[in-house]
Amino acid sequence: MRKGAITRDGVLKAVAEYDELGREGFLSKYGYKPATGYFLVHEERTYDSKAIAGVAHQFDQGRVLRPDELSGGRSHAARWLARLGFVIRSSRSPDWTRDEIILACDLAMTNGWKRLEFDDPRVIELSTLLQTMPIHPEELRNELFRNPNGVARKTVDITSRHPDYRGKPTNGNALDVEVMNDFLVRPAEMAEVARRIRHGLVSGDFLDLLPEAEEEDDYGAPEGRLLLRHHRSRERNKALRKKKIDAVLRQGRQLACEACGFDFEQVYGDRGSGYIECHHVVPLHEAGERRTRLNDLALICANCHRMIHRRAPWPTPGELRASIEQKHAADRRAAEVLARPRRAAEERMPNP
Repeated sequence: MRKGAITRDGVLKAVAEYDELGREGFLSKYGYKPATGYFLVHEERTYDSKAIAGVAHQFDQGRVLRPDELSGGRSHAARWLARLGFVIRSSRSPDWTRDEIILACDLAMTNGWKRLEFDDPRVIELSTLLQTMPIHPEELRNELFRNPNGVARKTVDITSRHPDYRGKPTNGNALDVEVMNDFLVRPAEMAEVARRIRHGLVSGDFLDLLPEAEEEDDYGAPEGRLLLRHHRSRERNKALRKKKIDAVLRQGRQLACEACGFDFEQVYGDRGSGYIECHHVVPLHEAGERRTRLNDLALICANCHRMIHRRAPWPTPGELRASIEQKHAADRRAAEVLARPRRAAEERMPNP
């Protein structure tokens, strides 16, 4: 049995049984407790998402999942059902993301790291702005999503973790502290990050940025995911990439990675001819709204592009090249040390 391998037909069969037995009978039969977080909405009726997903396994995988074999949240049931096209509603607001906390920290900093009240015009304005942020899907937004009370509470969570706060900290989370510390160490830079996020939201620049699936080693972006997605959209601009490649070729330069020297055509022949990726070297907090210039771009291979973006601070292609050369030099030194005993033994051997 493969957990999570359910079909839409299996889910509809579980829904039909739920309708037949009623909520209490269905949950009792399979040992599930009432859902408190996520619910499946089908034909204007609401169902316990965890129980439905677990029972759907009976029709697709041969047996029902026990309640302790799955969660009802985004890691299991809610994600499986949404993947099949079903509407999932949350009874609670989703966790705050880095982008949202950056804006809340910026507001707290401008207020002297003092808490703000729910009726403060700045809190109300931020609440409205957060509700336009294209990060959380609609099915996870309930009627209380990022309302002024919730925003004010977040400023309390942040300011109560400030080093100068003398009271008892509230139950915030590690990300609150992490982002606040970024503001304490780099106040001007983080304020500019917050300004650029605000500008992108107000101007509508972020509206076309579709959510991207997070990977285990996803690109690290202390500045938040929205600026990172905007950064990637610039890198994927086909017209800019072509202009950069044409400029390099006109200069008589090799179309090779600026970090490691990899040449796609040399390795792959015609299939690799003219191919290379484009990297926007300007840091996210400095990129701004100005048009991208060719000097802002570097041509690099896919592997080096991934290594640059793997975690912040991002090295420039030149810095990555230096680290590659240092690694090669260290490998040569290590090989030399290992080879010395063998050469010494060979020198001690009598000539035949």
